[in-house]
Amino acid sequence: MSHWVSDSSQLDDLAHAIDAAPVALDTEFIRERTYYPKLALVQMRSARGEEALVDPVALSEAGALRAVLEGPVLKLMHSPSEDLQALLRGWGVIATPLFDTQLAAALTGLGAGKSYQALVEQLLGVHLEKGETRSDWLQRPLTASQQHYAAEDVRHLHALHERLDHRLAELGRSDWLRQDCDRMVQTAREDGRDPQPHLSSRSAQRMDREAQMRLRRLLLWRDQVARSRDLPRGWVVDNELVVLLASRPLSRSRFDTLLDQHPRAPRRSRDALWEALSRPPSEDEHDIPLAVAPDPALRAPLKAMQAVVAHHAADLDIPEGVLCAKRHLEYLLANRTWPEALDGWRADILKQELMARLP
Repeated sequence: MSHWVSDSSQLDDLAHAIDAAPVALDTEFIRERTYYPKLALVQMRSARGEEALVDPVALSEAGALRAVLEGPVLKLMHSPSEDLQALLRGWGVIATPLFDTQLAAALTGLGAGKSYQALVEQLLGVHLEKGETRSDWLQRPLTASQQHYAAEDVRHLHALHERLDHRLAELGRSDWLRQDCDRMVQTAREDGRDPQPHLSSRSAQRMDREAQMRLRRLLLWRDQVARSRDLPRGWVVDNELVVLLASRPLSRSRFDTLLDQHPRAPRRSRDALWEALSRPPSEDEHDIPLAVAPDPALRAPLKAMQAVVAHHAADLDIPEGVLCAKRHLEYLLANRTWPEALDGWRADILKQELMARLP
């Protein structure tokens, strides 16, 4: 039975009750109308079976839990990338070290992207309901159904950890998981800032250098405004308008006309948007990497590299996408530089063969 924690004295008691054994951890958050996830609930379960639902609406700081969340106690979580962001934004803490049961399942041959419910049923034979997935977790009080659902999200993590950790050790892959979890934590620390957001836009592949410089600048401006106002990026400027404005040089009158014609244009921010669009490029901007359409001449080496990945993935009994995503192969071919995302255990397996296939 889980207990509700909503004041600092209860938080202190909870922190002191957690020993050095792994602790199960999960969060509920809302992100529909904001840039940052709003932390709405923190669920915890000790190795002894004590469960707590911590109310971050009432507790704006982690308090005594900070030492637990950032200390050496292993945190058991399932697909925690967004939970890490929610904890960082809500409480200013990074939960580390991690054991991600979803990733551990992929590395032990159970398939990629397994949901918590599917993994619990597969490994433990327990069927979990999904009824509260879309709940309003910021409402107070939470219903009994919401509290039950939230507690279930940590109730089985210790049992999953026991089975998956044993299997990882048998396969000699415990360090693989540690490396990937450490990378996940580092990504959360960096807060998702992308200095080259235009590279993720397919529209950029059809643009010349000057247009890509404008697109990058508008995307960076949009991200800065979205963060400062805590709004979804698309609520600041939608992708369609960003591409339209960046595609060709515009006069101020043409710019104003496009904004007036677009139904969701940020008209109140038109001066700031015009300044971001029209200012002369800096020296650094001339050196940005460019988004390029796939080169037909690289199709054959790409297929050869994919075959290498497929061979090793089959041999290891792990999903190809977990071993190496296609986009990383495309990056390698385009830049002839080993992607940082493939450093560590993946490089030990793939680097020599893939580098040898560079044309």
